[in-house]
Amino acid sequence: MRYSADVLAIAAHRDDVEQTCGGTLLRMAARGLRTAILDLTRGEAGTRGTTEDRAREAAEAARLLGVSWREALELPDGAIENTLENRTMIVRVLREVRPRVVILPYWQARHPDHAIVATLGYEACFLSGLAKVETGTAPHRPFKIVYASLYADVRPSFIVDITPFIEQRHAALMAYKSQYVNQDAGNALFVPEEEIRERTFAEARHYGLLAGVKYGEPFVQKEVGLVDDLTLLPVQSI
Repeated sequence: MRYSADVLAIAAHRDDVEQTCGGTLLRMAARGLRTAILDLTRGEAGTRGTTEDRAREAAEAARLLGVSWREALELPDGAIENTLENRTMIVRVLREVRPRVVILPYWQARHPDHAIVATLGYEACFLSGLAKVETGTAPHRPFKIVYASLYADVRPSFIVDITPFIEQRHAALMAYKSQYVNQDAGNALFVPEEEIRERTFAEARHYGLLAGVKYGEPFVQKEVGLVDDLTLLPVQSI
């Protein structure tokens, strides 16, 4: 049966979404919205864990996030390219899931896969709305694209209050035991397990303070917003 979603998060790797917008997906699910995740790789190039490990962990994380649909493509981990073939693969998913909102990684990132996915996903969203791009399914263009900017040194366009969901967000991230449990492999690269909670909560606290709440997740949008009624602006000045 075809699954349709209100919000689709697209990421390069399994566990990217949990780090950058997991609390937002939890909040959207709590509002009755349908959420979905598309991971573009299977994490085969990662220092820790196997693709089988990460598939099981991704399924458990999706359950904890209240996500009903999660799939992974087979783009090469560490070598994602913005090609027509790859754009078309994402178009097929967009036309199947038909999201109103797509969340992408911010376009400047240390990991090259993350930066590429920002552009790749954006262009796929455009192509998905073109009737003459044939995929066997009806065209669909998302209404809004936003960028999860947690690790970017930029001022967010807006912040989502994830205060009620901070513990569950952390549990979803820690579902990736192959990645975050202390072990010899990659111990010079990975944050020690006992520090993960402190660091992730501190980041969420920082962005929450910017918006006058306890914990938050930051996002950037490229478009200038249009306001019809100044009295209906969503956030009180602090």
